[in-house]
Amino acid sequence: MSGKGLKHVDSHSAIHEAALNEAKEINNILWKLIEDNQMDKALEAAYIAVEHWETRTLRHADAEESGLYKELVKESPELKEEVIALTRDHNTMRFLVSEIKQSLEKEGFNKQVLEKLHALVYVDAFHNQEEERILPEH
Repeated sequence: MSGKGLKHVDSHSAIHEAALNEAKEINNILWKLIEDNQMDKALEAAYIAVEHWETRTLRHADAEESGLYKELVKESPELKEEVIALTRDHNTMRFLVSEIKQSLEKEGFNKQVLEKLHALVYVDAFHNQEEERILPEH
């Protein structure tokens, strides 16, 4: 059973907005560190970004998949395809985070890592929009 916050669109939206704004801020810090050629600090910040995605967004995604999504489909079977798409978004984010971690471990920080972190923000923003679109109906 999902918590009340996950099923209430306003609180769910606030959770999304806070995590996404934090991710954007970390990306901005990373960009500034690159501009200042502080690659050691950028590497540290990139690991912080990975931790952020794992503990904030992906942990939230796990909660959605184990509770909210199952409840939505049970209550409204016509949402099955939309829930599958939302789960696919989560898997895309998991894939990107995994790719970033591997890249950091093998090559250190580089601009491609920042590009993937930006991609995460865009995937998550679209995902949040689509998820919040189906929540008000329930």
